Amino acid sequence: MPAPIGKRPLILRYVLLAIGWLSVVLGVIGIFIPVLPTTPFLLLAAACFARSSPRFYRWLVGHPRLGPWIADYLSGNGIPLKGKVYAIGLMWASILLSCYLVPLPWARAFMLTSAVLVTVYILRQKTLHKP
Repeated sequence: MPAPIGKRPLILRYVLLAIGWLSVVLGVIGIFIPVLPTTPFLLLAAACFARSSPRFYRWLVGHPRLGPWIADYLSGNGIPLKGKVYAIGLMWASILLSCYLVPLPWARAFMLTSAVLVTVYILRQKTLHKP
């Protein structure tokens, strides 16, 4: 069981807040730039805020524009099929490009292993079918 937020080291809370806000910014940019996925960044922000600031977590999840991006996932309803295809496709495109640009075999192996594991995770999530 994780330590209560007040018991966590202050530096850890600040790091989590910084990562959370950076993720929110990248997620908002992703709304307008098609190659930057929005939902994963907002999910990361929600996870960071849940561990560092209940106030910012409630703000993000309850936000009228950003909240719906993560509400279905957090409530256990699943991920829309379009979101799954988009996330997996962009992830593999960026991983393959990175593997092409990075000549180190161990780095390629790490990236490809990560991509396979994330793909399996996404595919195992419930698919949300919106009417």
